[in-house]
Amino acid sequence: MEHIQSSPLWRRTATAAACAAILGVGAAVAPAVAGVALNFNSGLRDFAPTASGPFDGATAKLTLVGTDSTQAVFVVHGADPAVAGRTFGAHLHNGPCVAGNGAAALGHYNHSTTAPPTVNDQTEIWLDVTINDGGNGQSMARVEWAPAAGPRSVVIHANPTAADGTAGARLACLPVEW
Repeated sequence: MEHIQSSPLWRRTATAAACAAILGVGAAVAPAVAGVALNFNSGLRDFAPTASGPFDGATAKLTLVGTDSTQAVFVVHGADPAVAGRTFGAHLHNGPCVAGNGAAALGHYNHSTTAPPTVNDQTEIWLDVTINDGGNGQSMARVEWAPAAGPRSVVIHANPTAADGTAGARLACLPVEW
């Protein structure tokens, strides 16, 4: 194998080019993630603790980034692999996450200013998650507003979210409070 020695000039040029590329990527990404970042990482709370369910022992993480708009990333780990391929509705809710008490989570957090409120993926944060063979899933959502601070939760439902925002029974939740 032939060894090619590089000149100091080539190394400086390559280093400068690599730094410029990194700075260019950083500048391109910065507007997409500008603002406050909130992270919530915890074991999921079960709404039916005496019954077996697909999220028993699972954990989840929610990251919210933004000030005037919000990028949300929701990740679930450790769900029952028997539900691989199945999609579960997941939404930001108005109330706290309380094990054994799905009603405590209240309704979906809704940013609509109409009465009755408009329900869709731009007035609410919908984070439906499809579980893979390893028992993991993730989803992302972006809305042009920021949710207000308070005791909130991400609730995982039994079914995918329908056009009217319904998603079936409440199975588990992630505490989200800031």
